[in-house]
Amino acid sequence: MIGLIMALLAVGTIGFHLIEGWSWFKSLYATLMTVSTIGAEPENEMAQSGRVFNVVLIFLGLGVVGFAVGSLTRAAIEFELGVFFGRRRMEKEIAHMKGHIIVCGAGRVGRRIAGEVLARKLPVVIIERESERAQWALQHNYPVVMGDASSEAVLRQARIETAAGLASAVTSDAQNVYIVLTARGVAPNIPIIARASEDDAESKLLRAGATAVISPYTFAGQRMARMLTRLNVQTFIDTALSSLNNEGGLDLQIEEIRVCDGSSLLGSSLAESDIRKRLGIIVLAIRRSHGTLEFNPGADHTISPGDFLIAMGDSAKLKELESLAGVPS
Repeated sequence: MIGLIMALLAVGTIGFHLIEGWSWFKSLYATLMTVSTIGAEPENEMAQSGRVFNVVLIFLGLGVVGFAVGSLTRAAIEFELGVFFGRRRMEKEIAHMKGHIIVCGAGRVGRRIAGEVLARKLPVVIIERESERAQWALQHNYPVVMGDASSEAVLRQARIETAAGLASAVTSDAQNVYIVLTARGVAPNIPIIARASEDDAESKLLRAGATAVISPYTFAGQRMARMLTRLNVQTFIDTALSSLNNEGGLDLQIEEIRVCDGSSLLGSSLAESDIRKRLGIIVLAIRRSHGTLEFNPGADHTISPGDFLIAMGDSAKLKELESLAGVPS
């Protein structure tokens, strides 16, 4: 399109220069006056042959302008249709989601949460009311619900009734309290993890119904202190817990794996299951179905239905342990 406009200006300039004998600048000026439909001087100075050429130039200009307007209109329509159908497709995707994690707020904390959850192959829905942050989420292929997460309608649009958990990670403590209150009212049993910036916000969020409250500043301070005093321990913990940035190519993760009904592990002891030898996985702890946590279980500890195995090892081997535990793939 730009090439056509430049070609039209070149043809007009050369034509006026050859036919009327005008200078290059005057010829360009006359072309601009014609194409822009202003029609000021020097058109009134033209000879008959110049007027004939000007008529041709006018029709060419109308054609180019019409083509440009049509191209821009088509591009705008295609963009709007793409946005519309993309939004409809995303809404349908969200409408059928189950077992997903809802992240309220696409700031720095919310983005990290979404990345970690997605890295563990779990579906994520982000709720964000600021268009710039919502655009970031869309660009990274996260399903997004635009709106205020403290609104019951918005939470229902994000399918909170079928969600596996919710993270309230907006920057305002007051807004997080409203989000937790609304979410707890809509889904009484859903796990809710909330962010707190101020020290006194933690108790308010817990009273509002949060399952747990995390302060980024407290966490950052604790982590920095551990890195100063126990660097190797902290490096190991980061490697084992992160799904995004394992350093040195070490594929090491800590996972919790629920033992389901029908699992081949049921009724056997850790020694009989031989998880360590078969898979190279270390069972760090067992969370019993009634809530008791057994740390560093012995070889005689029996595996029961509903137990959670807190295990550490290679991610591929942990997937094999999930299969043995009867976790649906």
